[in-house]
Amino acid sequence: MQNIPPITRALLIANIAIYLLQQIANNFLIHYFALWPIDGAQLPDGSMLQAFEPWQLVSYGFLHGSFPHIAFNMLALWMFGGPVEQALGSRRYTFFYFVCVIGAALAQLATIHFFKPGDFYPTLGASGGVFGLLLAYAMIYPSARIIMIFFPVPIPAPIAVVGYMAVELVLGVTGTQEGVAHFAHLGGAAAGFLLLRYWRAQAMRRRG
Repeated sequence: MQNIPPITRALLIANIAIYLLQQIANNFLIHYFALWPIDGAQLPDGSMLQAFEPWQLVSYGFLHGSFPHIAFNMLALWMFGGPVEQALGSRRYTFFYFVCVIGAALAQLATIHFFKPGDFYPTLGASGGVFGLLLAYAMIYPSARIIMIFFPVPIPAPIAVVGYMAVELVLGVTGTQEGVAHFAHLGGAAAGFLLLRYWRAQAMRRRG
């Protein structure tokens, strides 16, 4: 942990600590802090069973549904978060990460509201922020190579990331892998892409 940049280290610790707390608190944290659809769910008497709350746009990103879920996300956060934090600096990195988390949440809420209005389930996980970091890594280090778990051959980072996003899009459109928030992943990556492009445009204007 000593060689991990401070914000990435803090995110790793926070996610792991909250996951351990989930094992004690059962469904309490999911009830209040997972991301619930904006339409809510009502009981027959009209009272609200579950409802969206604004803080869930961030809090959902620290909850996980299983050990493999958090293990995969934390591995990716450790692999890509450190180099991205070193490139952006801690302040910008923090802002970037949470913009991706919120962007993923908004994409997921919109997907359920407009395309799956009958579905009612919580969304949780750091994947939105992680997908933003994955895209940022490819943009900042275009000559780097990535070995994907399902394709153990070194691939240039931009090609690997674009290919991964294309797979996510196909899985989301076809409804494959139910229970995985593919459009949230894409929303996190899209939010990160737009923010990085904005920062680059600002930097070019200052140079001009």
